[in-house]
Amino acid sequence: MSAADIAFGLPRERADASPHRVAAGRAEWLPLGMAGAMQQDWQALSRRALEPNVFYDPAFALAAAPVFGNPGAVLVWSKGGRLIGFFPCRIERRYGVTTVLTGWTHPYAPFGVPLVDRDEAEAAIAAFLDHVEANEKLPKLVMLPLVATDGAFAAALARVLLRHGGAMQAFGTHARALLAPTAERRAYLDHALSAKKLKDLRRQRRRLQDKGLLKVTSACVADDIPRALADYLTLEAEGWKGRAGSAAAQHAGIRPFMQGALGALAAEGHARIDRLMQNGRPLAAAITLRSGSSAWFWKIAYDESVARSSPGVQVSLDVTELLLADPRIARADSCATADHPMIDHLWRERLALADLLIAPSAEALAQLRLSRHLETLRRALISAAKFVRDNTRR
Repeated sequence: MSAADIAFGLPRERADASPHRVAAGRAEWLPLGMAGAMQQDWQALSRRALEPNVFYDPAFALAAAPVFGNPGAVLVWSKGGRLIGFFPCRIERRYGVTTVLTGWTHPYAPFGVPLVDRDEAEAAIAAFLDHVEANEKLPKLVMLPLVATDGAFAAALARVLLRHGGAMQAFGTHARALLAPTAERRAYLDHALSAKKLKDLRRQRRRLQDKGLLKVTSACVADDIPRALADYLTLEAEGWKGRAGSAAAQHAGIRPFMQGALGALAAEGHARIDRLMQNGRPLAAAITLRSGSSAWFWKIAYDESVARSSPGVQVSLDVTELLLADPRIARADSCATADHPMIDHLWRERLALADLLIAPSAEALAQLRLSRHLETLRRALISAAKFVRDNTRR
């Protein structure tokens, strides 16, 4: 039986029959698919979120759930009946001796901050932790992966844990490129890149223009998404990801998930695919998502036959200029790996992330002390295995 099958120790087709009462109002668990029945409340919370997370927006999450494990979610309601907390998660067995309630992330959702109402954030977090403690079916340790350590959610969580007598331990701390201009947005790239680098990029652009009409086309409405997505998937499959067997088109279910998620988000004005075209042929494609004042530079693919002209960098420059020109966007997450050789040179700010192992209260501190040693050992073994694998391939 997989972790998805035993999520919260309940069959996926039924909800928690007796939701626990908490100070905020009430908290309950539902399979994520059933949470779709209250999509209006969920969407309203997404708009009010302390920290936006497009991957937990119903348009994205409902499309992803059947492909990536069908998790559950702890929902927190205020006394007035308003949804103020949405914590998608599942039970995972770790270390062979215990289980952990783990926030739901997957390879296509690289950000794990739960949705909490910005006006009732601490009440929502406290209610979530109370529910974890009170529900006999749930583990008493929580792992929230890929949380912004300098973000408003992490700060609110720390305050709640202090009152509860709980604690948390950060693992896998790293930083990735972030676009968060604080001064003159129009001149951002001039300051971010050296004069020599800008000159080289302009020369490469002229080289592409010499070979045919060059233009950027943007698919921003749902009807335009399928064709633009098809171009992206083709470019990705013909590149290094296709050779490695990791391209989206090579895995059943990924294409319909992407099309469904992007179409639903585009209907709300929250997704776009920008393509760099030469004589009507796509040289590069980039997918950007948005929620609230935040954006995510989610996916990029390019034609490797013209790699010398850096089509991926060129479309990244185009997307950066579009983001900078949009006053609704305060920041954009690159969704890239740490120390990425391309985007790190374009976007100068950094987003610090970590996986947070949480003991909700003093009663779970002993378990946290043991588990943090086991988690450290687990990650060391995974790192060693990757090192051996990579050296064997080389």
